[in-house]
Amino acid sequence: MAQEIKKTIPIPEGVTVTLEGKVLSTSGPKGKDERQFWYPGINMEVTDSEVIVSSPAIKKAQKAMLGTFTSHVGNMIKGVEEGFEYRMKVVYSHFPMQLKVDGKKLNVSNFLGEKKPRSANILGDTTVKATADEVIITGINKEDVGQTAANIEQATRIKRFDPRVFQDGIYVVEKIV
Repeated sequence: MAQEIKKTIPIPEGVTVTLEGKVLSTSGPKGKDERQFWYPGINMEVTDSEVIVSSPAIKKAQKAMLGTFTSHVGNMIKGVEEGFEYRMKVVYSHFPMQLKVDGKKLNVSNFLGEKKPRSANILGDTTVKATADEVIITGINKEDVGQTAANIEQATRIKRFDPRVFQDGIYVVEKIV
C-alpha cells in the first residue's frame, strides 16, 4: 500500500529539457547545462511542459533526495533561462589590492602588503569581471558560481592579524539569483 511521491518542475517557454539515460540536459537563451542524476528508487521523466521526479518508496532517504533532485533541476532551468550573478566588494584600508583575471584564476596582488600574490580558482564556464572595488561573477551553473565566490573569499582570508582591525578582503555583498 505504499504510495508514490511525485514532484513536478514546469519547463518555461524558450527552455528545452532532454533526458538521455541518467543525464539531464537543459538549454536556453543563456547556454546549455547538463548533469547526471541517479539515486536508487528515484525515477525521472521529461514531458513537453514539465519534469517529473518520482519515487515509489516513501523512505526518508528517497524523500530527501527527491527534494534535492527537484532543486537541482529547478536551478538548471533557471540558470539557462536567466543565469546567476554574485557581486563581491573589495575592502581594504591599509594596502590597495590589485585584481587580475588570468585564465581560470583570479590573482590578488598586494593583499595586506604581501609580496606573493594570492590566487583563487574560477570553476566551469563562470566569468569573472574584476574592477578596483568590485568583482562580478556570472554563469549558468549555480554551484560553479557559488564555489568561485567562496574560493575568492577564502583566498583573501586573514591569518595572524586581528580581524576586527584588519577587515581587508573580498566579500559577497549581493546574490542576484
